[in-house]
Amino acid sequence: MSDRTDEGSNEGSRDGGAIRSVCVFCGSRSGTNPAFSSSATALGQSLARRRQRLVYGGGNVGLMGILADAAIDAGGEVVGVIPAALLERELGHGSLTELRVVQTMHERKAMMADLSGAFVAMPGGFGTLDELCEILTWAQLGLHAKPVGVLNVAGYFDAFLEFLLRATRDGFLHDFDRELFLVDDDPDRLVEQLLTAPPRKARTVDDKIDRRVR
Repeated sequence: MSDRTDEGSNEGSRDGGAIRSVCVFCGSRSGTNPAFSSSATALGQSLARRRQRLVYGGGNVGLMGILADAAIDAGGEVVGVIPAALLERELGHGSLTELRVVQTMHERKAMMADLSGAFVAMPGGFGTLDELCEILTWAQLGLHAKPVGVLNVAGYFDAFLEFLLRATRDGFLHDFDRELFLVDDDPDRLVEQLLTAPPRKARTVDDKIDRRVR
């Protein structure tokens, strides 16, 4: 990860304050539970209805495609960010407001973060978990103070949340790290929580480093 801070990167926020763009991390597959697809549709509609620009991975397949289509059909603005190597595999969406093509996965994550004022993670695979964990790590290190939400559709993230509790019990996370993100199983309710969340002061690296010798 390159050295970067949230300073000077307000494209996803109005005057550096009110949120105007929400980044969604989700799978390039639809999954086996119909609730995943219906939640992606509901999330896209909710963002469009609230005049929030959707920023996502740019694909036209799986939950990504369903999400983007729902936002577009509801009159929303949608920006996709996709590495050139994935254009064919994920079938870059042809009906977006804008499709930005980058060279690497690292550039994709950095650009999506810069374009967004808040983040939502939906069900997905390795890529989705990578994106979620990286944005949480940046928050933990004080590189941004943007709200993060986990859309726990059909209990999909239950095991992940249990893992975080285990990591806390075993001393690898602090109790207050759990405050870095919100969890809800309803798309519209989660969006409302993110948009109305009070500003969170970005922690510094010194705030979270445990200097005890183990």
